[in-house]
Amino acid sequence: MTGTGALARLALRLDRVRLTVWVLGLALMPMGTAANYQKLYPTEADLQAVSGVLSNPSLVALSGPLFGASIGGLTVWKIGVSELILIGLMSVLTVVRHTRTEEETGRLEMLRATVIGRYAPLSAALAVTVAADLAIGLLGALGLVAVGLDPAGAFAFGLATALFGVLFAAIAAATAQLTRGARAATGIAGAVLGGTYLLRAVGDTGPTALSWLSPSGWALHMRPFAGERWWIALLFVGFAVLFAAVGYVLVDRRDVGAGLLAERPGPAQAAPALRSPLGLAWRLHRGLLLAWVVALAAAGAVMGGAAVGIGNLSSPNQQLTDVLSRMGGRSGLTDAFLGAIYGLIGQLAAAYTIQATLRLRQEESSGRVEALLATRVGRLRWAASHLVFAVLGTAVLLAAAGIAGGLVYGAQVHDTGGQTARLLGAAMVQLPAALVLAGLGIALIGFAPRLSTLTWAALIVSVLLVELGALFGINQYLLDVTPFAHVPKLPGSAFTATPVVWLTVVALALGAAGLAGLRRRDMPAT
Repeated sequence: MTGTGALARLALRLDRVRLTVWVLGLALMPMGTAANYQKLYPTEADLQAVSGVLSNPSLVALSGPLFGASIGGLTVWKIGVSELILIGLMSVLTVVRHTRTEEETGRLEMLRATVIGRYAPLSAALAVTVAADLAIGLLGALGLVAVGLDPAGAFAFGLATALFGVLFAAIAAATAQLTRGARAATGIAGAVLGGTYLLRAVGDTGPTALSWLSPSGWALHMRPFAGERWWIALLFVGFAVLFAAVGYVLVDRRDVGAGLLAERPGPAQAAPALRSPLGLAWRLHRGLLLAWVVALAAAGAVMGGAAVGIGNLSSPNQQLTDVLSRMGGRSGLTDAFLGAIYGLIGQLAAAYTIQATLRLRQEESSGRVEALLATRVGRLRWAASHLVFAVLGTAVLLAAAGIAGGLVYGAQVHDTGGQTARLLGAAMVQLPAALVLAGLGIALIGFAPRLSTLTWAALIVSVLLVELGALFGINQYLLDVTPFAHVPKLPGSAFTATPVVWLTVVALALGAAGLAGLRRRDMPAT
């Protein structure tokens, strides 16, 4: 453990801005949600009316069950799942960044040449991440108490949120030992995170046992503000200790820079497809693309199956109807629900878009691009080979989600062909918004490569503004900054081509500017 404290201070120094934004943003979300619900539902009658509506299976699949007809219960229902996904994502990214990424770039090997113990890097990464998770949970609980909610429920929600983040920090500690690449380690942990959401969604609307197999289900079943189940915290602690122990054991069983999952040796001669930059890019992107296709097809199928239940609302609360309509359109609750779902799927697909785009920066920072550019391959041809997969790969993901959702939903309403076409359109209309983020990533790579990771911040801010804007009543001018605010909410509203065209123009302009900057700047950038 020698050097753990010094590495932890270094990690805090490097992440001082990034972690501050994460902690404050996630800590303020519950308080803001509760304060707005106090204005929306000021009387007990309002709370009782909306609680009956939220028991609909479609809404349960989307946000989980509502355990208590109270402001606290509504807050957990609305923000709970989003809070869990975001804190889990923060934990995974932070642990992988300070372990596997440091190894992949060679910096950890240099540090290990000093007086640094073998367990110190992993211990420092876990210490910093766990501290951030606990800060989010504590500040979030204090914020809920500050707006007048029950302290027991507030601290139960804060504890569930923090322990969920701790668990995924431990999961990332284990996955970081499996592969040589940071992207693969993040992808495995991210797949587990997405799987917990889908497993919870299926379990909450079907076999209840499935929900208890999901950490997302554990967090919600702690029942904040509805008879807290404190013992569930032991599940989080036990599995976090288990995964962390696995991570420490695996550290001892591999060389620095290597992963436990053995890589197959390549053939003595490269395949003809690898003679071009496009063939090499396909080789690098295919695993990530396939994993995302499977994940979004599964998400589309699950949510398409859940959509049929929204039509069973007998007397929907008007305020809830307005919020859902703002999220997904106004041509009926079912179409509004589907519009909201495909808006979320579009934001998920944008995460792949950013990953594929930032592969350019990863190839540059690792030094591999220098060998490629020393041949007859030019910079623009090299960049285009990766951007093809950012653009077409995103289109494939959205198409898979739309077709899967349309087939499942169409089978239930006996209109498979018609619904598949409608939901395919609802998915594909998200593409220009995702490409705007790709354009932003290219622009940052071209002009400020060290700031290229801010593309992730742009996605997170966009998600928060779009998803919470309807509830918080955020000014439309602020919402218009996010590309997803301009996407037509199909199938819940009519298609309008103007915003799609403008989003495409903005994406092309950003991308062209970024490529121009990439062509002229020094490589690799320091």
